[in-house]
Amino acid sequence: MSVTGVFERVRSNYAGDEARPLGGYLRAMGGFTGLVGVAAAVGKARGARLPEGFSWSDTVLVSVAVHKASRLLTKSSVTAALRAPFTRFEGSTGEGEVAESVPPTGDHRHALGELLTCPFCSGVWLATAFTAGLVLAPRATRLVATTLTTIAGSDYLHLAYDATKTAVVRNSA
Repeated sequence: MSVTGVFERVRSNYAGDEARPLGGYLRAMGGFTGLVGVAAAVGKARGARLPEGFSWSDTVLVSVAVHKASRLLTKSSVTAALRAPFTRFEGSTGEGEVAESVPPTGDHRHALGELLTCPFCSGVWLATAFTAGLVLAPRATRLVATTLTTIAGSDYLHLAYDATKTAVVRNSA
């Protein structure tokens, strides 16, 4: 049996009647692995050395930055143009975010659509990029991470302000 035949059998057994983009997922994993390989090669060529560990402050900074970057990439109305070739607009969810669905095409577009609409999925890619950035370009990475973390903090303050304002109005009525 050919490799294509084996893959089709596996895909059919796995997905049943659903259009699951296993080939697209494999391409995405290959792309991820390729990018990690490029980062490793660049690091080696530049003589970068892996740190023994990361400070808790860098870990928190990058965690919040990845959270904000993944929300911007996957949910922001402003970045909808990046997702539009792979998604369908479903509606606004408030606070500058939108709900989108991924048409069940079962191909690479579907796999990319899932990656571009899932903050958990894109978070893996973004965390890897930020972590590599801390090794290869720590100053620039901390600058970008600090900016995103500041935006996330501002977002939470806006939400807390609105919640407080709503509670005050409700309690005064």
